Amino acid sequence: MSRIITSRLPGAQDDCDNAQMFGTPKDRLDFYRREIQYETAILSNRTNAYLSAQSFLVIAYASSMANLNPEWGKVFTLIVPPVLALLGVLCSLNAWPGIRAAYDIIDHWHFKQSGLLRDLPAMGLAYDDEPLFSEMESSHKGYRKSLMFSIRAPWLFAGFWVGLGAFALAIQMT
Repeated sequence: MSRIITSRLPGAQDDCDNAQMFGTPKDRLDFYRREIQYETAILSNRTNAYLSAQSFLVIAYASSMANLNPEWGKVFTLIVPPVLALLGVLCSLNAWPGIRAAYDIIDHWHFKQSGLLRDLPAMGLAYDDEPLFSEMESSHKGYRKSLMFSIRAPWLFAGFWVGLGAFALAIQMT
């Protein structure tokens, strides 16, 4: 059996595939922007769901700490608030991977977008007047600042719950 070996340029096929998929650089840029918008919506939804769950846990914690029942109030406030604090820490640890994954995907699409604008100077110049394509929006530092709340929220709440759990135990033990 004979085989014909042909040399293939590594980038030639990719460029051809990209040209067929996107058509123009503007189509590619529009695609990147849609992906960034989609992933940002996912990150926002995950952050909103996480914060909603945390707010209900805070309400339950505060209500359980305010229990003044003379028969079982002390045992209740000794057990339930630390359990709720532990649940808050576990929720924070479980929310982190999903929030981080959405952030990483947004980071990827911003990298692709900035590469396109950098590699095709005419493309970047054509959009200099548009606020979405200013240096702050397309720079690595610009969009990361806008996503920091979502990234930091699970860690801040985990620390908050550790503090509340320690407070609940300390106040009941003294």
